[in-house]
Amino acid sequence: MLLNLLVGLPVMLLCLVMEALIVAQCLRYYVRYNIRAAQTVAQRQGFLWDFQVLALVMLLMMLGYFVQVALWAALFMLLGEFDAFATSIYYSGVTFATLGYGDIVLSERWRLLGALEAGNGVLMLGISTGVMTAAIREVMKHNIEKLKR
Repeated sequence: MLLNLLVGLPVMLLCLVMEALIVAQCLRYYVRYNIRAAQTVAQRQGFLWDFQVLALVMLLMMLGYFVQVALWAALFMLLGEFDAFATSIYYSGVTFATLGYGDIVLSERWRLLGALEAGNGVLMLGISTGVMTAAIREVMKHNIEKLKR
């Protein structure tokens, strides 16, 4: 169990750092969005403006998801858990999303890593939900302000 933690926790930490970088980038984008929205009210930003904000945030969050799944999959390959990277990606994606089909499992030696990855995935889902909620709220706020004018 200790070996699982010594191997898994650094990967989880790396995933959390990557997630923090992505969230920071999204926040920077929000700030730019708000500044541009305030400066260009006369241009009547419409649907494409809102779509751009939401799409970029979603793409950044999905990129973070895929990178983290690939990182865990690479770890499983390094540990010799799977023969093919496609199988490792499949297992990692199912585990990270906490689906847990059970059709492919880790060996008894590394079983705890699956639980660590699932915990990482739940945290990612929560963070992504918060970031998307904030993005949607900003777009709604901007549109409500436009309607009041």
